[in-house]
Amino acid sequence: MSAKDITRLLEEHGIKPTANRQRIASTLAEAGFPLTMADLEDRLETIDKSGIFRTLVLFREKKLVHTIEEEDGVRYELCHSHDHEEDDDAHLHFHCLKCGRTFCMERIPLPKVELPEGFAAESATYLVKGVCPDCR
Repeated sequence: MSAKDITRLLEEHGIKPTANRQRIASTLAEAGFPLTMADLEDRLETIDKSGIFRTLVLFREKKLVHTIEEEDGVRYELCHSHDHEEDDDAHLHFHCLKCGRTFCMERIPLPKVELPEGFAAESATYLVKGVCPDCR
């Protein structure tokens, strides 16, 4: 994504496009797969851990990132939705048990789940575990 696209995406989600926020969003966009906090720290050496964490919290609140909770921690990926109130690009993720990589399966939407009366879903994650083609 271009710097202009990143700025527009931040603004569409109601986020002021500061230099650090733009760098974090750009790093997530360029990765092509979900990143851990440690991955982000390695890639963004000039931004301290607390700055990255605060930005991720804001991005989550504004629905600019998806979080994938795995056994070894949380991974973050940029959401391509253009709505800060609704996540319209939720999709399946695949975690390889051999190499540890997590892949976005963007063309596979999350299945619709009918909850009993009185329950209100806020978010959902669908993670399939197995072996990726490179490790087979």
